[in-house]
Amino acid sequence: MSRPLTIVSSRVRMAALAATAALALAACNQTDSVARKANKPLSPQMVALISEKGMTPATPIMVRIFKEEAELEVWKETSSGRYALLKTYPICRWSGELGPKVRTGDRQAPEGFYAISPGQMNPNSSYYLSFNLGFPNAFDKAYGRTGDFLMVHGDCSSAGCYAMTDEQISEIFSLARESFAGGQRDFQVQAYPFRMTPKNMARHRNNPNMAFWRNLKQGYDHFEVSRQVPKVNVCERRYVFDAQAVPGARFDAEAACPPYQVDPSVAQAVAAKTRSDDAQIAALSSGPTAPVRTNADGGMHPVFLAEIKRREGGSESAFAPQAPGTIPETTRPPRIVDDKSVADVGGPEKPVAAPASTGAQMAAQQPPVATTTADGAVTTSTVPLPAVAPR
Repeated sequence: MSRPLTIVSSRVRMAALAATAALALAACNQTDSVARKANKPLSPQMVALISEKGMTPATPIMVRIFKEEAELEVWKETSSGRYALLKTYPICRWSGELGPKVRTGDRQAPEGFYAISPGQMNPNSSYYLSFNLGFPNAFDKAYGRTGDFLMVHGDCSSAGCYAMTDEQISEIFSLARESFAGGQRDFQVQAYPFRMTPKNMARHRNNPNMAFWRNLKQGYDHFEVSRQVPKVNVCERRYVFDAQAVPGARFDAEAACPPYQVDPSVAQAVAAKTRSDDAQIAALSSGPTAPVRTNADGGMHPVFLAEIKRREGGSESAFAPQAPGTIPETTRPPRIVDDKSVADVGGPEKPVAAPASTGAQMAAQQPPVATTTADGAVTTSTVPLPAVAPR
């Protein structure tokens, strides 16, 4: 009984070693400086942190990105088999608005679920180091979304990407390299508009992207309750998570979902979390809403904004935490939003509507939302979008 498993495990290790060797060779075929960047060892501090959390450098990783908070999390598998948060990195710069990337040139950074293989790691990046998110994925293609070379990279400059400092991307790149060397074939990136909490869902309830975000929240909840990387498929132009199709059936992004089951323990936990969250969202839905558009062209973590103000001589930032890495002189922070139109919680005192044309475009791109019942059965419903009035 153990022999087939041993053969499969051996093949996985061999494939991972080959992929890692290819990554190293790609670096070596470039200049010495590129090779040094790509093969930089993890710092003693990071190795100690990994050990402290019951992990090893070789164990698999997963990444979560939150636009509004401008944070990137690296999670790592522990000795228990579950994932734990290793480190949270402030994002130096992202561009566009909250919401998915739709077309080439819209400056939007992608939102959704992406798989990163060794071939998507770029040691010779124009932005120090980078990895390609793989946009468009099957979900994006089902909606006709266009764009390419959407990255997580260094240099703190973004036009549709998630930009870190060079020091940050160096450490993230090294973490991924070590996990590939340990046998991980690809790692998952979950890119969200914000932390999918009831408070944030209520604040953004008027956004035309809400149906799409509810679909993303299902994947978020699967991970929250299980601390396992969710298996992602696409059917009926929506994401489905941890779904096991019946024998002989397959998932097709634009076709009807095949009959499938979700592990009952996960399905029940997700259903309970959804009920609790929905009750809190309803209770919070009389509060202020966030603007659909800020016109700030993206965001930057406060620690970097404070560093830029300090560099410009702002006395109010003199005691702010030190930024984790170097901010190039060419970095452009987001535009300042008029505070008079924004409440303390980040939203206007009254809902802000998008132009009719924008609402119509977004409405045409909203996926239906699947609900998993306590017994693991799956039903589909369409979440109505809020009415959008012209300005």
